[in-house]
Amino acid sequence: MRNALAQLVNLQPDKIRCIHVEGSGCYGHNGADDAGADAALLAMGLPGRPVRVQWMREQEHSWEPYGSAMLTHARAALDQQGWIVAWDYTVRSSTHSKRPGGAGDLMPAWHRENPIAQPAPKPLPLPEGGGHRNALPLYQIRNARILYDFVPAMPLRVSALRSLGAYMNIFSIESFMDELAQASETDPIDFRLRHLDDPRARDVITAAAERFGWSRFPRKQGSGRGFAFARYKNLGAYAAVAVEVGLEHESGRVRLVRAAAAVDSGQAVNPDGIRNQIEGGILQSASWTLYESVTFDRMRITSRDWSSYPILRFSAVPDTVEVDVIDRPGQPFLGTGEAAQGPTAAAIANAVADAAGVRLRELPLTAQRVKAAIGI
Repeated sequence: MRNALAQLVNLQPDKIRCIHVEGSGCYGHNGADDAGADAALLAMGLPGRPVRVQWMREQEHSWEPYGSAMLTHARAALDQQGWIVAWDYTVRSSTHSKRPGGAGDLMPAWHRENPIAQPAPKPLPLPEGGGHRNALPLYQIRNARILYDFVPAMPLRVSALRSLGAYMNIFSIESFMDELAQASETDPIDFRLRHLDDPRARDVITAAAERFGWSRFPRKQGSGRGFAFARYKNLGAYAAVAVEVGLEHESGRVRLVRAAAAVDSGQAVNPDGIRNQIEGGILQSASWTLYESVTFDRMRITSRDWSSYPILRFSAVPDTVEVDVIDRPGQPFLGTGEAAQGPTAAAIANAVADAAGVRLRELPLTAQRVKAAIGI
């Protein structure tokens, strides 16, 4: 940030001091850097005077960067025994990080009398990746092709949203795994275990299923169960999530009733901290998956407040969220912070499909979309 501001106001970096102030979480890239740039420009215009810049909610929603749009396409083939013998997956997206490297990544720099051009967007390299993060399934598949179609230009300003492309890719892959399990007339958990030889992956799946009571789930009208699994970035924490949803057929409203998860982050130094991360990730992902969507027209962002950009309310918080932490003493620390977002999205989608009898493939799973899908 200091280097970007130095370039913005034509000063040496040692002439600028940036002081971080603790505040609420960002979970990606918000408008704080741009507000800092505003403050720097104003300070240069008013030497010797203190300047404070505070964006209001509508200003931040109008100008901050958003998570990049994503489009996925999946095809697969099963043999007569129900094994996946071919897999073809494409993900299309733009860059997933435009954090300040130089002044060109700061929005106020584009609006100066002598504007600084934005740098050309670039894909983030593997193994962590950006739009193609978690695009490669962890399952054992004989023939697989994964393509990343990088889109340089987007109509909206985009950057990092928590978990980057993993959220959409895991949603897509794990939704598709349920469809393949149904095509092979196999239980979704058994189908996943059949295609996994990683013992730690198998352990988190089994633990989450047992914690949820998968085999004892009571079938009732308007209720559905769903499951999903992933290893974040295919090199981080293993996480599996099972959920129960309630579906109001007349309104299309979906409520996350309960969730059970298991996570393996290596040696668990702070098990309660791990549980907090997974619990928070499940709630955040539920909000993304059921409610959150940026709206815009040809001129501007139109979702500029909490009415036009709805989020999960306290009344919609699940009754219970349970997390099993699988401790691996002596094993490397894998990190936990973004492990739950993708599996939760897919588990909710799979539970909605179970309750509604129809598959939804576009996020978020709003009441309007669910109602239209079930034809009421």
